[in-house]
Amino acid sequence: MLKGKKIVLGITGSIAAYKAAYLTRLLLKKGAEVQVVITPAGKEFITPVTLSALTGKPVVSGFFTANDGTWHSHVDLGLWADAMVIAPATASTIGKMANGIADNMLVTTYLSMKAPVFIAPAMDLDMYAHPSTQRNLDLLRSFGNLIIEPATGFLASKLEGKGRMEEPDEIVNQLEAFFSKENKLSKKKIVITAGPTYEKLDPVRYIGNYSSGKMGFALAEACASRGAEVILITGPVGLSVNHPVIKRIDVESADEMYEEAIRSFRDVDGAILCAAVADYKPALFSENKIKRKTGERLSVELVPNPDIAAALGKMKKKGQVIAGFALETNDEEKNALNKLERKNLDFIVLNSMNDAGAGFRTDTNKITILFPDNSKKVFPLKSKTTVADDIVDEMENLLM
Repeated sequence: MLKGKKIVLGITGSIAAYKAAYLTRLLLKKGAEVQVVITPAGKEFITPVTLSALTGKPVVSGFFTANDGTWHSHVDLGLWADAMVIAPATASTIGKMANGIADNMLVTTYLSMKAPVFIAPAMDLDMYAHPSTQRNLDLLRSFGNLIIEPATGFLASKLEGKGRMEEPDEIVNQLEAFFSKENKLSKKKIVITAGPTYEKLDPVRYIGNYSSGKMGFALAEACASRGAEVILITGPVGLSVNHPVIKRIDVESADEMYEEAIRSFRDVDGAILCAAVADYKPALFSENKIKRKTGERLSVELVPNPDIAAALGKMKKKGQVIAGFALETNDEEKNALNKLERKNLDFIVLNSMNDAGAGFRTDTNKITILFPDNSKKVFPLKSKTTVADDIVDEMENLLM
């Protein structure tokens, strides 16, 4: 799976840097091309001479070569690579990456990286467990980075606990598992809805909900990374897409999302309906701002919005697959199964507002996937990036 892949290997100032030589060797044996980028502190633990001898390439450390002024382009490295692996990743580098502190070549390269980024933390157990480190790792996950969890074992501090960099063999296994998914959805077209809809009351007010769009955008990136052509129809969100094959269509209201979904669904293989579409909209729109009148109550009549899932369920042709979402507060499975049947979905992803860390405005999610035959798959709390992979696995199974 790694043959011909171009890997940028980032090495930081950790005692675990000695493992980077073995990791480099393993990647080369798998047929990968490796370019090492090392921090100044990393060179205190392993020499560029060793790494250059293994890779056959000069090791990049500074922004330019001191003796002749040759510029090292972090932008070119970001475009060249199929993946970036930072192993070991210290707490300091993780903090810089999470907060965009581009004071060395490694972090600058990371910020320019167009390819997936894998991060293998290495530090003492208390540093790893510290809330600031965990916050930074959560932030990096929310950006779409893949964290290779550290192992529990004997540490340089002579203590034992979680913080030991994962072994090179396992890092390579995770890379191969990632690339094994690549192109599994090649030649497939997937439409995904994401985010909230805003239903206007007047020029300055609207009815909406708390959806951030994070789950839908993670699904779009997951489908695109497996080779699918993705149409992402999104309500108003403050997010951006990273993968170049994602076609983004911005809408505001449920009516606009309905029109784009109907138009797009005719020519796709599947749909993942993740958007939190408003069920109702104001019956009347005021062309002018509604003024407050002292002591007077304001009544707003609401009328139903078009049902996107039900409409696509009726349109569905043989071979097309539709996945829906159900965010529930009570009788969760009963309500989700009812929605699954009524709207002719192939499976439905259930969220419960009663689960901590799930639902709107979080970087994590906890889901249960329900199927028409009443079978189900229950998943623990995970990052939305990882949850997206679980959902796309099911979509992939049905489309193969």
